[in-house]
Amino acid sequence: MQELLFVPLIVFTVIVAPIWLILHYATRNSASKRLTSKDEAMLEELHASTRRMEERIHNLERILDADTPEWRTTHDR
Repeated sequence: MQELLFVPLIVFTVIVAPIWLILHYATRNSASKRLTSKDEAMLEELHASTRRMEERIHNLERILDADTPEWRTTHDR
C-alpha cells in the first residue's frame, strides 16, 4: 500500500509542484503589472495637461511670429 502512494507523491513533488508554483507566481506578477484605475486617472490628467501646454506653446509661437517674425532665426544660434 505504501508503494502505491510513494510513486505519485514523488511525481507530484518533482514535476507538478514546481510547475504549479512557477505558473502561480507568473500569473500573479503579470496581474500586478496592469495599470490600476488610479494610474489611468493620472495618465489622463497628464495627457490633458500636455494638450493644454501644447496649445499654449502654439499660441505663444503664433504671437511671436506676428510681433517678431525673425525670432526663430535669432534664437536658434
